[in-house]
Amino acid sequence: MPAPLGLDDALAATRTGDIWIFRGRTVADRAIRVLTNAPVNHVGMTVALEDLPPLMWHAELGRSLPDVWTGGHHSGVQLHDLRDAVTRWQQRYHQRAWLRQLTPEVGTEQEDALLRVIARLDGVSFPSTGRLLWRWLQGRTALASALIRKRAAPEPMRPAVAYCAEVVALTYEEMGLLPSRRPANWYDPGTFWSGDELQLSSGWELGTEIAVAG
Repeated sequence: MPAPLGLDDALAATRTGDIWIFRGRTVADRAIRVLTNAPVNHVGMTVALEDLPPLMWHAELGRSLPDVWTGGHHSGVQLHDLRDAVTRWQQRYHQRAWLRQLTPEVGTEQEDALLRVIARLDGVSFPSTGRLLWRWLQGRTALASALIRKRAAPEPMRPAVAYCAEVVALTYEEMGLLPSRRPANWYDPGTFWSGDELQLSSGWELGTEIAVAG
């Protein structure tokens, strides 16, 4: 494993498309990990465009941080200042954090696709823990059916609810980083952990987890 990074160094190194993964100790955190057989319970993605400070694109129940896209406060799919988001997850939620870096760096085509996804999904509601797990199970069932039919059901343009891994998967798909052969709600936070061998589109790769000190 690479040497841990302090948060300042991680923020200086991160680029658009990098993955942030978190592991906590609450009952809900453990329930997500047990039922999805995953080592982690939350995932987000770096958005680092031009001269803006790095941001985190993710979905969560909390609403205390301002959403950079709208300027307001809401739960669900959100775009947060990355430093504030990681600090909150580490200090208030007592979560361990890791960074996985995407190579190569994204270009204008991927950035344009990312902005379209943010415009469409920002503000979508976050499901309750029970509904989150049910939605994930539906995604797994949909994939099994799709394998029989040789095609997957299309995703709605704007889902009624979305959880963190689903948001990252949808974003990666539309950026061309992840093949769209699976429903977005097939993914869970653990599929973005290196041990799960996530298969990105040809030419793209995620590095090993780098622990980020709190």
